[in-house]
Amino acid sequence: MPPAKKRTRSYDPAKIRTAVLAQFGNVRQAVRTLGPEQLARPTRLEEWTVRELAAHVTMAVESVSRNLDREEPAKAELALLDWPFATAARAAAIADDTRRLAEAHPDLDALYAGTAERLTEKLADAPGTRLLATLPPARDGARAGGTPMGAITLADYLVTRTVELVVHTDDLNAAVPGLDIPYDRQALAACTRLLADALAAKAPGGSTEVRVPPYAVVQCVEGPRHTRGTPPNVVETDPLTWIRLATGRLAWGQAREDARVSASGERADLSPYLPLMA
Repeated sequence: MPPAKKRTRSYDPAKIRTAVLAQFGNVRQAVRTLGPEQLARPTRLEEWTVRELAAHVTMAVESVSRNLDREEPAKAELALLDWPFATAARAAAIADDTRRLAEAHPDLDALYAGTAERLTEKLADAPGTRLLATLPPARDGARAGGTPMGAITLADYLVTRTVELVVHTDDLNAAVPGLDIPYDRQALAACTRLLADALAAKAPGGSTEVRVPPYAVVQCVEGPRHTRGTPPNVVETDPLTWIRLATGRLAWGQAREDARVSASGERADLSPYLPLMA
């Protein structure tokens, strides 16, 4: 696991809480419009259907409420920049739990309503410094317990929820033509920035500048450090393309071929470092 950078980007806790609630609300409003045929459509996430993916979104958010219900750990173990690299080990268990959850809750709107109510209630008086054990949700249709990723502050964990919500919003939009779920600006910004910072943690250095306007610019990749003027190695793309690259939804070569990414300089090839999350 790549080490987290010593200086981690700061996020406004109030804005992140609002962003999580807003993006979850965006997804909820869209899911309630889907009919049986749309819910049965395949997604780009292996064997998941749209129904299963929609159920998974609630599980990703419900984890906040459930972890707040558990006893607070003694100390923090997981830094924010460690999180993108700590998810792969639990992918199979999460997939199984998602299918169980979808089967147990045929009424998705009711599932979303209950999840939103619990999250709003739990966040009302929980301080951002409160530690969470980051265990799986453990509710009807899903297994209880599981292997923890490590204790993390609530404030940092909510930033990771913006990644879950934005990435899966994009997955849903890709699976259902015309769905067009909107992206909360703060959620999209936080997701973009966390994944850009994760790249800088995975490929530390200062020879390449990665630009994802209007949200993020990071220096990465070993080599001569740029100090002034136009950097010799520059990568630039839009937020959704960057998020798809970072999460394995889009291959670097395909993005270059489709002109979704501009890359100049001998150290501007990011393919050795992507995806960050798989």
